[in-house]
Amino acid sequence: MSHTVANRPKLLARVRRLKGQMDAIERALEVEAPCAEILNLAASVRGAANGLVVELLEDHLCNHVVEVESDALRASGAAALIEVMRRHLK
Repeated sequence: MSHTVANRPKLLARVRRLKGQMDAIERALEVEAPCAEILNLAASVRGAANGLVVELLEDHLCNHVVEVESDALRASGAAALIEVMRRHLK
């Protein structure tokens, strides 16, 4: 079983929270809310997205690098993690 399947409820809750925050930004823009309010909403989205990424990275690290028995699988998991981190940190 994939770790994303095992942690599905927690991950889906994070995604749904992100959707709600994005909807709040859309509503704020539609009613012409003050820019500081919209900026704060956007910062919340960024924080929530980063939280989701950290959760996924941690799960990947544990399940595909730390807890694997094969050196080849460990190397593959580490390479995938490095690739994702490079994209995320751009």
